[in-house]
Amino acid sequence: MNSGSGFNRFNTKLNLSYKITDNITIGNNFSFSKTRTDVAQNPLLDARNAPPVYDVMNPATGDYQYITLINVPNPRAKLDLYRSQVRQERLLNNVWAEIKFLKDFTFRSSYTTDNYSPSQYEYTPTLLYVPVSSQKQSTLITRDNRYRNYVWDNTINWKKDFGNHNLELLAGFSRIRDSRSEDVWTAKNVNYNGTNGSLNINNGTDIFNYHDTAAAVTDGRPAATQDQQRIESFFGRINYDYAGKYLLNASVRRDASSQISTDRYKTFPAISVGWVVSKEGFMSEQNVFDLLKLRASWGKLGNPRVKRDFSPIVTNIGGGVYYGNTGYPAGTVDRVIDPSIGWETTTGSDFGVEMAFLNNKLKLEGTYYNKESKDIVYAINQATISGASNPYDFTTNAYSFRNKGFEVSVNYNANLSEGVKLGVYGNFTTLKNEITNVYQDSFLETGASLFGNSIVRLQAGQAVGSYYGYEVAGVFQTDAEAAASGQNGAKAGWFKFSDLDGNGVIDTRDKTFLGSPIPKGTYGFGINLTVHSVDFGIDFQGVFGNKIYNYNREQRYGNESWDLDMYNNRWTGAGTSNTNSMITSNQSVILPNSFYVEDGSYFRIRNIQVGYNLPSSLAQSLSVKKLRIYLSAQNPLTIFKYNGFSPEIMNSDRVQMGIDNNIYPISAIYTMGMNLTF
Repeated sequence: MNSGSGFNRFNTKLNLSYKITDNITIGNNFSFSKTRTDVAQNPLLDARNAPPVYDVMNPATGDYQYITLINVPNPRAKLDLYRSQVRQERLLNNVWAEIKFLKDFTFRSSYTTDNYSPSQYEYTPTLLYVPVSSQKQSTLITRDNRYRNYVWDNTINWKKDFGNHNLELLAGFSRIRDSRSEDVWTAKNVNYNGTNGSLNINNGTDIFNYHDTAAAVTDGRPAATQDQQRIESFFGRINYDYAGKYLLNASVRRDASSQISTDRYKTFPAISVGWVVSKEGFMSEQNVFDLLKLRASWGKLGNPRVKRDFSPIVTNIGGGVYYGNTGYPAGTVDRVIDPSIGWETTTGSDFGVEMAFLNNKLKLEGTYYNKESKDIVYAINQATISGASNPYDFTTNAYSFRNKGFEVSVNYNANLSEGVKLGVYGNFTTLKNEITNVYQDSFLETGASLFGNSIVRLQAGQAVGSYYGYEVAGVFQTDAEAAASGQNGAKAGWFKFSDLDGNGVIDTRDKTFLGSPIPKGTYGFGINLTVHSVDFGIDFQGVFGNKIYNYNREQRYGNESWDLDMYNNRWTGAGTSNTNSMITSNQSVILPNSFYVEDGSYFRIRNIQVGYNLPSSLAQSLSVKKLRIYLSAQNPLTIFKYNGFSPEIMNSDRVQMGIDNNIYPISAIYTMGMNLTF
């Protein structure tokens, strides 16, 4: 029987080029990969919520234990019995040709196809260890996806030198098409015997197929989807420098995207300049700088791959309209879309300096940047009175924001003696993020919520993803204290919320911003050392100034399983705790509040590697050119205060980037390997 979690991969690559004449070259780059991933159906949250008083296996019978206290699946049984596997095949093929003509001109055409075919099955067994009344038929779902994408690039380049003047011009055209289709099958009563062959749709009953044009979903079955996106671009670029001292780069793009309905074509210019001060004559006598360069840039970019949906959902009503006493068929739109979604754009500028010292052993670089992103496409909440089936998923150009800060990096590389090399490097970045505008110039509540109470608010002047709720001032110790607080229905053991407006009543007007998921700063540094045949490297990384919303902990109030810190420090009577509330399912305790907002700072050893290179004479005696043996550890240690598995919340949603909602923790990877060169 396959494990609930596993992975294997096969890759092959082939790169060819052929020079037909001195002026014509053609080539082909080919790669094929095949992977198989056994995906456990996320038992992590179930393991967290399952009461620790239960054994996952019944000690008396050795069978899986049925959890009766709360409705949580047995996480061990879920890992062992539920099956989900993803198989992927990907074929990338790039053919290209390059033609040189009229001495200074080069034409290049490149056509890349990407055929990607992931397939997946999801199997839910009949759980025989649960009561008969709770047993359900086994189900099997299979999904076959087909991605057929291509990129066609064409450029013509002219390069010419005129004494100290160096000029290069480029013009081009590009076209991209991404298409996707899906075929979904479902069946019931499929018996799994431990082999993939038994997980066949034809072995079940009640077989049903959803294809690209299938009808609406029925009986809770998944729907098939299809999509196609097209991007077309015209672009030009000029590079100029004078004697390597004065540098200019300017470009312009004219892009169009099928995802945009209004103002589909957009122009994006950019320009950068540089001055290599150290090459000036007045710097010839100085012995401090090996390089001193000043640079600045400004540019505008667009994101054509915005999320959207072009089709509203219309429900037919048999007798929806009455004229007199007679009802006539009618229709109503119950899924609202925004037909006017436009480009996401980013306009940015930066100013920087680059320096080198000690015969280029020491290099420093510093940059100030300021970027404004406008019209970010995101799904927001709309009023439920709209009657729409997507009141929490109305996609539109929701907000704009600005990022600004400084970036500093330093590198030092030197040969300390023969056979001994040292490299030291580091970087530091600050970031101030601020929303500049939101949809309809008010505020947006979106993202994860409990009982209709959103955790995140988007509002001008705040950082993207900022948490919004009540500020906890402690825990009520007595019912009398709670009754006098103005906090409706409060009891001893509940969180005491701050009366921020001072009117003696705790209500939504006392909510405030509780922190941001965006770090104020990030940093990294490391050391590389080679001593003859032995090499050593270590890399550190960290962030500070950000907050994490512990949604895992908030959801578990009312359940019978808590983390150890919550259990040890919970309120159990007057004087027992002024930080952690009592354990209760009352919704007033799990309103969004500062108790669930925790420090997200961390310091991590990102990578350690030790290697040994066999002396060349000994390697040759073994009929090899080079032999290197190495040991490495990736993410072996992370230091943090957060009450969760990992402070690095790998959430791709840019609004909910700091919400830990059953996020799978980052893995530590230990590797032993060998590099052979023949």
